[in-house]
Amino acid sequence: MKAARALGLAALLTAAATGAYVTGRVTAQKALVTNDEINTVEVTQKALQAVVRVDVRLRKNALQPGDDPNETGSGFFYKKDLIVTNYHVIQYQESISVVLYNGRRVPARIEGVDRDIDIAVLRVNGVTAPKTLAFGQSARLIPGQKLITIGTPLKIQNFVSTGVFSVLASARDVPRGDNLAQEVGQYLITTASIQQGNSGGPILDSRGAVVGVADANAAPNAVVPGVIGIALPGDLVKQSLDDLEKIGVPQRGTLGVTMVDLDTLDPALRSLAGLSSSEGALVDEVPAGTAGARAGLRGSLRNSRGQLLSPLGDIIVAVNGQRVQSSFDVVRLVAARRPGQTVTLRVWRNKKAVDVKVTLLKRTLQ
Repeated sequence: MKAARALGLAALLTAAATGAYVTGRVTAQKALVTNDEINTVEVTQKALQAVVRVDVRLRKNALQPGDDPNETGSGFFYKKDLIVTNYHVIQYQESISVVLYNGRRVPARIEGVDRDIDIAVLRVNGVTAPKTLAFGQSARLIPGQKLITIGTPLKIQNFVSTGVFSVLASARDVPRGDNLAQEVGQYLITTASIQQGNSGGPILDSRGAVVGVADANAAPNAVVPGVIGIALPGDLVKQSLDDLEKIGVPQRGTLGVTMVDLDTLDPALRSLAGLSSSEGALVDEVPAGTAGARAGLRGSLRNSRGQLLSPLGDIIVAVNGQRVQSSFDVVRLVAARRPGQTVTLRVWRNKKAVDVKVTLLKRTLQ
């Protein structure tokens, strides 16, 4: 195998030197001029066989009049019969099939989901992955580093795009209205094209390793097509896949409590609590047995109409020394930790600041 790989590379370099490159049925005269072009073509040719089109037939109760009942996304084999895609692609599925790079269609079923980072795992039967992709390390990406996306934007399968890694952006700066990915702390931002239908496809580095999963795009307004690619960091996705395989549920940290954003409260209630700021998250319900309950977090009381009563419960204003604006920040900062680790919450209780240490618990199947 090593000899064959070395021979293939030698042939590639020879062809490039003579101004021609041959791969499969394609011959490009004087096409590959630079080492970067050679690398892009090499990575693409190897990865294409692992990338699939995901076709979803939507349930009738999820459709509005005039809606297309078919949803298209992307995915890739990471094991011989398992495919990664986005949860939002298959969220309202009635049936799922995947189309391999060569056009073969096979049925698929949901094997596992992690809606809190917008990931789903599909299993296929009767076919073995022509190729699988391995994960790299997204934490080691450098701004300006080349990235390659492969997917099915606008239902065009095997579409390849290149760009660069730009920055890891806070999830607060990437608003979304689908109530998914609540535990994503940062998104990978790229200039590589990610359009409708790319969702769930791989983002590769120049070694061909998966460093991200395409998730969305950003545009200045609803009229202009998305020009900024938004992806889930590969490290986060790989961690989730490992958890789903070994335990069945993701193992990111959680307090297990419900919270209310402080800026949504009546200013009079905040004043009674001795607070002048609207930044923070009010602890509402603290179910027994949760990490929050074991740490002694205090919940809030409500009357028969569901209205909050004074005195209020604990108000979280910081996590591990980092100030929070809302429950959005609390959830993401805690989710960055693992079971067994401890987080320190600065809470406002009885008109004074108190530190509460919370040891995070293992999540179990519901």
